[in-house]
Amino acid sequence: MTSPRTKPLIGLLHTCLVDFYRPSIGFASVQLLEQAGCEVQVPGLQTCCGQPAFNSGNLAQARAMARQVIKTFEAFDYVVGPSGSCMSQVKVHYPQLFSDDPQWLKRAKSLAERSFELVSFLIDVLNTTALQSSYQGTVTYHDSCSGLRELGIKQQPRKQLEQVQGLKLVEMPEAETCCGFGGTFCVKYPEISARMASQKVSNIQASGADTLAGGDLGCLLNISGRLTRLGSPVRVFHVAEVLAGMTQIPAIGEGEVH
Repeated sequence: MTSPRTKPLIGLLHTCLVDFYRPSIGFASVQLLEQAGCEVQVPGLQTCCGQPAFNSGNLAQARAMARQVIKTFEAFDYVVGPSGSCMSQVKVHYPQLFSDDPQWLKRAKSLAERSFELVSFLIDVLNTTALQSSYQGTVTYHDSCSGLRELGIKQQPRKQLEQVQGLKLVEMPEAETCCGFGGTFCVKYPEISARMASQKVSNIQASGADTLAGGDLGCLLNISGRLTRLGSPVRVFHVAEVLAGMTQIPAIGEGEVH
């Protein structure tokens, strides 16, 4: 007879960008969740959440990908991911995708209720404040659009960063302004995107910070690329890497030629 499980079982939605470009964010997420008392699994059958297809109007493809994600994660107590945009796709847009399909709508709503962005989950669900990490530097935080506007993520990462030993948190001007990434937006409107990214870089530099943190790798890749092109020494990390003490590795975009 198996003993009852006492730890919440988390399915980590690691996201495509993390999987392909920055696996350390996934490892940092697992570390933070395990330190908070969770059991974490990373399902091998997970696919893209379908956000690019959804944003491009390809709803048939978005529904197919959503069904795969729903089936893969249904057995977990919670679904957690280190991305506001991906988790808002699951939490906000999956029920919209199946609004005319009662069977899948029920399953989408059930999953949506148990799905959270990483730092939001640590603060809002687990009430985790004690961290075992340090960072010597001045950090400013970029609010990504989906996390901020669709999931209400604003103070949660700041509360966590304030607990990191040695870290000084400062606010940049217009922290809530889009960086210009916007998924396919940066491909469709590259000139506008570049101007928005340049303004974001100016705001980061105005803050006096030597490090930028954020919760969405797409935004961070976009901003770090612009920082590199403009010759800025500001380092870029996902907030999970800072909170988990995984900043001894090269920063996002560090050493890359753009």
